[in-house]
Amino acid sequence: INLADEYINAYPKHGHWKDCGIMLKGDAVWSFTVAFLSMWDYLCGLPENDYSRYRPTVHQAARPENDGFVQPFSDSPLDGEAVGETVYLNLINKAKQYLYISTPYLIIDNEMVTALSIAAKAGVDVRITTPHVADKWFVHAVTRAYYEQLLEAGVKIYEYTPGFIHAKTFVVDDEYAVVGSINLDYRSLYLHFECAAWLYGTQSVLAARDDYQKTLEFCHQITLEECRQVKWYRRIGRAILRAFAPLM
Repeated sequence: INLADEYINAYPKHGHWKDCGIMLKGDAVWSFTVAFLSMWDYLCGLPENDYSRYRPTVHQAARPENDGFVQPFSDSPLDGEAVGETVYLNLINKAKQYLYISTPYLIIDNEMVTALSIAAKAGVDVRITTPHVADKWFVHAVTRAYYEQLLEAGVKIYEYTPGFIHAKTFVVDDEYAVVGSINLDYRSLYLHFECAAWLYGTQSVLAARDDYQKTLEFCHQITLEECRQVKWYRRIGRAILRAFAPLM
């Protein structure tokens, strides 16, 4: 979650700022602690230390029985493995009934477009929510450049009309969810340090679903007809900007 007045709606720089976060308690937090300390040592040029001295020794309250599993993870551009994209593609492929996605930016490669399209064509209710008010006009233009192709495949796309939606969430079939910092764009998936929590069978999966469905009440559903009525010069502009998508 960003830290500034516009991100807590103290003043409406981008309209209403909608975000989504999750609080972890207990053993799962240790994964994020190690990720933070590893990053700290790397940036400071230090060898990895024994992090066990930072591990909490206070007894943690027992979690509710049968409340599923939580797996925090991080994604680094230095290890040659696109963890964030792999997690997202795995969830897309697992979906049988529905797939709800919130993302500020929709600048995706052919592999992600294909996976979303196949899921929609297989009868999965695929919905993607993006901002209506842009924080960066050129990035927003490229996001909209992907609408028509996805809509033709049966994906439903919604724009959050009150302002900017900063949430990065995946929810699948009331079973799986991911909440974190990973956007659907090239920089986030391949070049940035990111982190998230993968959830299975927890109550928070249903909370993420409910939050998504409530957000839809404030969204405008984009239609294929709207996309096809876009002026020719805007189409050309979006096509040119899309060529620079890996830099955005």
